[in-house]
Amino acid sequence: MMHLRKLGCLMNNATANNPIRSAVMMLGASALIAVTTITAKALGKGVGGEALHPFQVSAGRFGFALLVLIVVLAIRRPRFSKPSLPLHFGRSLFGWLGVTLMFTAVARIPVSDATAISFLNPVVAMILAIPILGERVGPIRWMAATIAMTGALILLRPGAGTFQPAAVFALIAAVFMGCEIVLIKKLTRHETPLQILSFNNLIGFLIAATAASFVWLTPSTIQWLMLALVGIVMVSAQTLFIQSMRSADASFAVPFSYSTLVLATGYDLVLFGAIPDWISVIGAMTILSGAMLLALREARLKT
Repeated sequence: MMHLRKLGCLMNNATANNPIRSAVMMLGASALIAVTTITAKALGKGVGGEALHPFQVSAGRFGFALLVLIVVLAIRRPRFSKPSLPLHFGRSLFGWLGVTLMFTAVARIPVSDATAISFLNPVVAMILAIPILGERVGPIRWMAATIAMTGALILLRPGAGTFQPAAVFALIAAVFMGCEIVLIKKLTRHETPLQILSFNNLIGFLIAATAASFVWLTPSTIQWLMLALVGIVMVSAQTLFIQSMRSADASFAVPFSYSTLVLATGYDLVLFGAIPDWISVIGAMTILSGAMLLALREARLKT
């Protein structure tokens, strides 16, 4: 969902040869990610039927995405190497937890706040990479992390009477997504992007379907279509994201992904009448400032 920037880790080498194509692809991916976010919110609020539990929404996200990948695998028939099942399971578990908690958050707080908080996941990944991957972090990256975390605290609204408990769900989701990024980095050392995506959606669906069975509520026809939309659109967004990363350097492509915040906020305004207040604007801009600083620093380290 909002954390698709992690898929940049799946790209071993970016070829900076078509920046316009890269920008268009990334903007398209961002628009689709925003669609999945607002659709998840609609399902959680009972649009088209009774409100669906986040477990069911995440099961739909993984299930229908898996169906699309099965079709792709049947056509391409790729050869897979021996998978690292423990890493795949851990990555999928963290991914499922992150997605489910994010779906929980967007049904309860403005999409703009949940989306902005989701941009913390690269910061979490940076911190976790120190003990897990042995990476060294300099003062600029620590400053970027501090700025982004300050924005998250602003969006939590810690003042009396304004605290958003549901925003904690988005914050914890960002932590799980950060954990997922670290495991993806380990997987990409030995496995291809398609293999990683396939195992992720398979294991993720098994986990999600098991959890959803405890809270199952038969969706209406419209809700089935909306669940299918979440899964299919997410796979499409992943495809556009990967193509964008292949067409230009990450330092050029990634900033366009932040348009997800603007688009998701616009959808929320049109469909649910949610108008971001000044706290949301300040918090979101603070997080984006930290995320941008981190992205620029990462780009310089790779040049």
